[in-house]
Amino acid sequence: MTEPDTRDAFLGGRLHLWQPRRGYRAGIDPVLLAAAVPAKPGQSVLDLGCGVGAAALCLHCRVPELALTGVERQGRYADLARRNAAAAQARMEVVEADLTALPSAQRQQQFDHVIANPPYYQPQTRSRAADAGREAALAEDTPLERWIDVAARRLAPKGMVHLIQRANRLPALLAAIQTRLGSPEILPIAPRADRAAELILLRARKGGRAAFRLHAPLILHDGPQHVRDEDSYRPEISAVLRDAAPLGWPGAQHG
Repeated sequence: MTEPDTRDAFLGGRLHLWQPRRGYRAGIDPVLLAAAVPAKPGQSVLDLGCGVGAAALCLHCRVPELALTGVERQGRYADLARRNAAAAQARMEVVEADLTALPSAQRQQQFDHVIANPPYYQPQTRSRAADAGREAALAEDTPLERWIDVAARRLAPKGMVHLIQRANRLPALLAAIQTRLGSPEILPIAPRADRAAELILLRARKGGRAAFRLHAPLILHDGPQHVRDEDSYRPEISAVLRDAAPLGWPGAQHG
């Protein structure tokens, strides 16, 4: 018997998402991903592996006038994404498909932005999750190179791709974009000022010609350690997580 889904608040209650009680549940990563995208009203956005729609719908909360498309291969998550999009009154089409086998309608489209939160872990580096949905969301079975290839093909000229991924996968990401995308930028994300980056945000542009840029790390928490039973996010991070504020890329390039 399937357990009831939960309805969870994001962006300080501006967005509520139905999610499986057991399985993959969105955290702050898709919120940060959405905040990093400089989308403008009227533009189109493709979310590859959209899950329940967290990243796309967080972006919708900041820029409501977007045409959103989500691709999700797990039927239960695709259904929840549709339910969440309807509740958020978002103009979002959710396509149940594997990103490596997009339907012809999506293969003929071009998008101003492509976003993705690919699985973080290679299967051989971790134990399998008991829940099939969680395992599919966390364990890579489609190489990062394929995610980048699909994203690049679906971008309009000068369109931008944004991905969030574990920091140790940066070499694979850079190798994948080398012949497909230009103007790459990396924003490391570190939990605290004295800690190594655990995640990275990647930005690149189709047809971009600017030089590679590695930005200073984005620090999530104040202080050297967690000392109280409450969050300790820095003010600019709280603004992203609670108020749907954009995440600025310092000195971002435009070429």
